[in-house]
Amino acid sequence: MVTPLQYGDPPHLGPFVLQARLRTAPAGLVYLGQAPDGRAVSVAVLTSGAALDAAARDRFVTAIRDAEQPRAGVLGWGASMLHRVRGRVSPDAPPVVAMHDGRAPWVAVPYVPGGPGAERFLDPVMVSGTLIGQRHGPEFVPHWLGDRNPAFPGPPPPPPPPIGTRRQVVLASALLATLTLLMMVMLWLLVFRGDGEQEPARPLPATNFVPTPPPVPTSPEPQEPSPTPSGGGSGSQSPLPRSSDDGGQDI
Repeated sequence: MVTPLQYGDPPHLGPFVLQARLRTAPAGLVYLGQAPDGRAVSVAVLTSGAALDAAARDRFVTAIRDAEQPRAGVLGWGASMLHRVRGRVSPDAPPVVAMHDGRAPWVAVPYVPGGPGAERFLDPVMVSGTLIGQRHGPEFVPHWLGDRNPAFPGPPPPPPPPIGTRRQVVLASALLATLTLLMMVMLWLLVFRGDGEQEPARPLPATNFVPTPPPVPTSPEPQEPSPTPSGGGSGSQSPLPRSSDDGGQDI
């Protein structure tokens, strides 16, 4: 029964573009896809829980490889019959178009409406029998049985780092050599060039001016007043100097 893709379904697996769901099995999901050449394919992928189970993943991959590479001769026929009896390969398994055996394996087979599809490779994942027939004893239920999410392939590895061309390597080497030379010159100027220079003379200490008090003016000593000539005249005339011949009077 074909149903549309649901949330969480991968848009493509490998080169195949997924278009719808064909079947939901306990161990995985089956999708209707389209190959690059336009033909329809049936793609089966394990659930995320089954893909994390190493034993379940190994049974799925082993069934695909046994159907993809049939063995010739008596030994090959005996091994094929043993696998069919143990349930590892379905008797009507379709031919394998492409497969992936990584952490999230898947297989693609031609899509035939009403015919066998990729769900044949999901049947051996569930342990259903032994060499002598059906398994006896208590029921065995895998821990991932309730998982319905498809296993996505891991992201591709990161691309390798870019490799520089010969010209880029030469330019980078020249730039590195120039920077190294500049650092050496600066180091020489700082270490060796400064030893020959004389230290500048230390400046003289600043002169401190201590202010002195201003001089205090002294008062002049009193002098005797000059005698005023007596006479009848009103004018004041200076007395004539006496001659040297006049002996004068002794004081």
